[in-house]
Formats: sequence, structure tokens, C-alpha cells
Amino acid sequence: MSAGKEDRPKRALRGRAGRMKGGRGSGRASTGQVRLWGRHAVEAALKNPDRNHHKLWATREGIDSLDGELPANFPVEYAQAADLARLVARDAPHQGLVLECAPLDDIFLGDILEGDPTRPLLILDQVTDPHNVGAILRSAAAFNACAIVTQDRHAPPESGVVAKSASGALEVVPWIRVVNLARALEEIAEAGYWRIGLAGEAKSSLAEALPAGPVALVLGAEGEGMRQNIAGHCDALARLPISEAMESLNVSNAAAIALYAVATR
Repeated sequence: MSAGKEDRPKRALRGRAGRMKGGRGSGRASTGQVRLWGRHAVEAALKNPDRNHHKLWATREGIDSLDGELPANFPVEYAQAADLARLVARDAPHQGLVLECAPLDDIFLGDILEGDPTRPLLILDQVTDPHNVGAILRSAAAFNACAIVTQDRHAPPESGVVAKSASGALEVVPWIRVVNLARALEEIAEAGYWRIGLAGEAKSSLAEALPAGPVALVLGAEGEGMRQNIAGHCDALARLPISEAMESLNVSNAAAIALYAVATR
């Protein structure tokens, strides 16, 4: 625990509580609800005024760990850690907190493109591992990216696994889902962004390819990389200067390095 934490006043947890609806399972509950677990993911969701919450299952220690006070009428059910384990994915580190809430509202690409052009944009081509998407969201928050963009059919749903890996970033980084990724890249170019696709076989390094203006970074799935059509919608392809001893990096690591390069250009 950092020095002075106990002396700081607790902020109100502002999330909107809704009527409890049924549903069991792990990750994504029935009736369209999402189950989040772990202190950082749950705390961030509770502080997000755009979330509608339905119920919080928690141990007393889990409630005490939250940085904030729940509203007096918030629906909480106290439970033992073993009981919480039955509400989430097997071996999920729930840390005494499981929150059932509604998914976040859809966000449109056009709204993001009207924002701050100095913030980078991340486009993920068929990155389907929820741990990777969550880690990329976390890096996007750390390096002030304006959003991530994925194709709706080839990306994981909003879930507890994504939220836990994102460590709170799911609540602060807009996640835009589009039907056609190539068409979205055309819209991004029309907004003035220079589209750089990361590819290990590219001749130019990322540092050489980075422009001074708005940047959209495009990353493909680990192994397959970007699809040919998506690479064809990039203004440039660039590689990260990794050692020949390694063929490639995990896509979430590559995203973090690329975002750092943009932040320090």
C-alpha cells in the first residue's frame, strides 16, 4: 500500500445501478449482461457514469479494497470467495468482487475522428484473443490513444476476461466495432490520419515511417498478421526493430512499443 492512501478521502463510486436481472455463467452473463471481476476492472466500472449496473457480489474484504463509497441503495450481495468463484470463469482472479452490468453503449467512428488528432488511433485486424485485446486497451490508455477499432465479427465480445486484462482501461478507452474494417480505414484516411500497418517483412522501420501528423496504427492477428486487403488500405508498412533471434512479438507487446514510439517521436 502506498504511503498516505488511508488518509485520502474516498470518492463516490458514481456508476448507475439498475434493476437486477437473472443470468449465470462466466464472462458474459445471460440476458445480454456482462460480468466483470477483479478490483481494478470492477472499481473502474463502478466509477464510470456511462455504466448501468445490476448487482455486485462481494466479500467484505473486496468492498473494503474499493477506492470509493457505494451508494446507499446499491444492490450488493455479500458472499464467500468460493461462492464468487462459481460466478466467473474457472480460476479467474476475482479478488472478492464480481459485478454484473450492462454492456457499454456503441461508439461511432465518426465521433472519434472529430476529436483530438494528436492522439493515435489503433486498428486491430482479427485480433481475437480477449487477453490481447485487454492488454492493448491498457496500453492505449497509458499512451493516450483516442480509441481502438475492431471488426465486429472477428473480435472478442466485451467480457470479464477483456476487462481484467485491461485493468480498468475498458471503461476509459473507446472501443469502436465496425462491420467493414477496410471501409473504416478509408474513413480514417479521409479524416487526415496516416495509416501505418505493422508488418515484420516491411523495409522501413516504424521510426522512419512515422509522420508528424495524425497516426493510425494497424495491427494484425498474431501469426497470420494483417490480411492483404487491410495492408492494401495502409499508407505505409513498417516493422519494429527487433532482433533476428525472434521472429515476432505478441500483438499486445507490439502495440505497446508502437504507441510508445508515437508518443516519443
